[in-house]
Amino acid sequence: MQHEIEVKFLYVDHDKLRQKLLELGAVCEHPMRLMRRVMLDFPDKRFSNSNQSQRLRIRDEGDKVTLTYKEKSRETKYAYEIETTVGSFEDTLRLFKAIGLVDFSFQESKRETWKLNDVEVVLDEWPWAHTYIEIEGPNEETIAGVAEKLGFDWNKAKYGSVDTVYRSQYLGMTADESIGDLSEVRFNVPLPQYLKDRQKP
Repeated sequence: MQHEIEVKFLYVDHDKLRQKLLELGAVCEHPMRLMRRVMLDFPDKRFSNSNQSQRLRIRDEGDKVTLTYKEKSRETKYAYEIETTVGSFEDTLRLFKAIGLVDFSFQESKRETWKLNDVEVVLDEWPWAHTYIEIEGPNEETIAGVAEKLGFDWNKAKYGSVDTVYRSQYLGMTADESIGDLSEVRFNVPLPQYLKDRQKP
């Protein structure tokens, strides 16, 4: 496994960021596209209940399908990750279900990917959440340098899964709760009661 070195910046105006990326000479490798993913676990929920925050995901990225295992302990802000490409979203899901795993959450998001030298800048949109970005690179120093060029305050960098985004907006969510607790996370559907109950005035 290898560390996934990435940070998030929340409440980002994507249009303004695109202009800044162009000014810096960044290249848009993949325009905004719909992505779909399914989260998997064992029937005894050993991933969900693990102290290591384990996740197994199949994701259709539009131009490829990836299978990813992530593991994050409380001792580090970065996750360990194993990722590979697979041929078919549906067949991979059927394979894991055939050997006894269960799918517990289907999720949609939208993503746009830019490249600035050896750093990837990703513009993300999720249902019922504010827009944000991820910056991923070979090391923290390089990522911090790109963040500064884009006008972000490194002290405001966030780490972890997309749950970080939802917890910043739905302040009633606890550290043990996840958007993955919902069986479906889709665009163009009303705000679910789960999130309504976690809004604070």
